[in-house]
Formats: sequence, C-alpha cells, structure tokens
Amino acid sequence: MNKSKKIVTIVMVVVCSSMIVAGCQSDQTSPSQPTEQKKADTQTNQKDKTTSDDNQIQAIRSQFKNATPTQWGEKMPGIISKLPTNEKVIALTFDACGGKHGDGYDIEIMQFLQENQIPATLFLNSRWIETHTELTKQLANNPLFEIENHGSEHRPLSMNGRSVYGIQGTKNLDGIIQEVIVNHRLIEKTTGKAPRFFRSGTAYYDDIAVQVAKRLGEQIAGFHITGDAGATFNQAQVKNAMLQAKPGSIILLHMNQPRGDTAEGIKEAIPLLKQQGYRFVKMDQYISAPSS
Repeated sequence: MNKSKKIVTIVMVVVCSSMIVAGCQSDQTSPSQPTEQKKADTQTNQKDKTTSDDNQIQAIRSQFKNATPTQWGEKMPGIISKLPTNEKVIALTFDACGGKHGDGYDIEIMQFLQENQIPATLFLNSRWIETHTELTKQLANNPLFEIENHGSEHRPLSMNGRSVYGIQGTKNLDGIIQEVIVNHRLIEKTTGKAPRFFRSGTAYYDDIAVQVAKRLGEQIAGFHITGDAGATFNQAQVKNAMLQAKPGSIILLHMNQPRGDTAEGIKEAIPLLKQQGYRFVKMDQYISAPSS
C-alpha cells in the first residue's frame, strides 16, 4: 500500500470511529433528557402541592383560631357512624394504633379476610406505618383494602387538651391540624393515595376538630359497633358484638393486637352474618368524597 492510500484509510477509520462514538453518546444522553424533565416536573408538582397545603392550613388557622368547642364525644354531627344505606352491608374497620404496645400485626385476621375475600377499611397510625412500611405498601396494593388515617400520635382531637381513657388530647388548633395532616402526608407518600377518612386515637373529638378535619380533606369515621373494645374482648364477646350489626353498620376492630381474641371472634361471626344475608364493603364504596 502506497503512502496516499494509507492516509485515506486512516482518515476513513478516524471518521467512522468518530461517528460510532457520537452515536453511542447520542444513545446514552437522549433517554436522560425526558427522565430529567420528569424529575423536574415531579419536583414542581410537589412544590405546588406543598404551597397549596400551606395556604389551606393558613386559611384554617384564620377561620378557627378563636373558635370555642361546644361538644365532645364519639358521636355528633359530622361523624359518620353508619353507612348511608338500608342495604344489608357492613363496613369492617380495623385500627392499627402504633406505639410501644400497639405495633403488632394480627396476620391471622388479615389472612382470613383475604382467603374469604372480605373487604375492609384499615386505619393506620403513623407510628405503625413507620414500623411496617413495606407491609403498608402491600396492604395498599391489595384491592380488598383501603388505607385510612388513624392520626400521627394517636390522640383525641381537642382544641383545649381534653383527655379520655388517660390519653392526652391535642392542646390547640395547630395540634389538631398536625395530628391529621402529618399522617395524611405519610400515607400519601407511602401508598401513593391520599386518605379520605380519619379516626382519632380513642375516637373522641370536639366539634371544632370535626370541622377542621373536613377542611383538611378528611371525614371523621366513627363507628356503630365497637367490635373488640380495643382488642380486650374475648372470642365470645367479639362474636356477640358483631352479631348486633344492622344495615350500614360500621364495626370498629383492631388488627395490631395478635395476642387478643379478635381473630377468633371474627372467624365465628362473619359466616353467621353472611347467613343472615349481609355482605361486607369498604367505606369509600358508600360515602362520597368530602367537600371542604
């Protein structure tokens, strides 16, 4: 090969190599552009939502800062104790309270519900979610269940620190807001879906707290029947309590106390309720989204 041919060959190799490198660079960089854009869009949406939440909280503070509660208890206007229907349906609701003595998981209950395709509404406290993050995600991905808000510190909602069952209530308006919104955000972050219902620790509220929760986008879920009295009922008591159900009953039970007899009572009661013509539903199937 003469000198001129060698030069031409070298030039061609260099050009081809440059094209290959350029092609590889193009393949590597082009997919990152939409990824970066998507990340930027997500950050913008999160920032916009945070701003919207902050504005909403400021509006609530302005509206209720001088409000004085006139009612206190488990039942009052604004608390949903039964589903608005005469159909023979029952909403089973399970609290998971979290904390030192409330972080358990009654897998026997949940397996029974899944094996028998029984829907249920699960009220999870932030401490329980933080202890069982992956489990919370699994439950949220199961179409049988809906995940709802059981508060941040498991406190009664009070404007003035009112307590019940030895549990200190929230002390002021900001305490009410934080008890609702902190766990609301955690549930949304963990499951990808915002909760629609709130049940406080002890299920006690004053009337201002009920209004504040609604303004924050959640309705207060009370109960028609206490099914296990904080997982203290024995098997026969759980069964008998559940058999008192009426059309639209919301039954309050616990899924965080595996040492209790709740699972055994449920297993006896549910077949008997089915024989009576009852079926089981999630709360959101019968209650529309709140309007603030």
